[in-house]
Amino acid sequence: MSKSFYSTIFEQSAADVWSVIRDFNSYPIWVDGAAESKIEAGRPGDSVGAVRSVFYNGNLRRQRLVALSDVDRTQCYRFASEPPIHTRNFEATLRVTPVIDGDRAFVEWWATFKCDLDHSAERIAFFRGAFASWLESLRRHLHA
Repeated sequence: MSKSFYSTIFEQSAADVWSVIRDFNSYPIWVDGAAESKIEAGRPGDSVGAVRSVFYNGNLRRQRLVALSDVDRTQCYRFASEPPIHTRNFEATLRVTPVIDGDRAFVEWWATFKCDLDHSAERIAFFRGAFASWLESLRRHLHA
């Protein structure tokens, strides 16, 4: 099993950051490259089991929300369609933790997945870069 991880500090409070990302259907609001998004079957965006259909850089991605905790400010999801190339059993977690000093937020995003050993380092780097990019777009959204 491979794991890719990225973390950063936001100047906003954990509550403010969580309020933006909590809704599983909010990708187009804060992720650069995400266009139209909808939750299938009319379910709400905070419903565990909800499937998000989102166009990201022109490609349709279907992802299922498998866990959501307002207490822990975590969201976990898996692919409901074919995962990105060279990965299997992909599961990602996004967590927002309060930083008491300065009322800021510690945000971490990680994914575990299986892949062929010869693709592991490349996939780990790919997802780390994607998480960093998406969190930077969240930072820009929060500063707007």
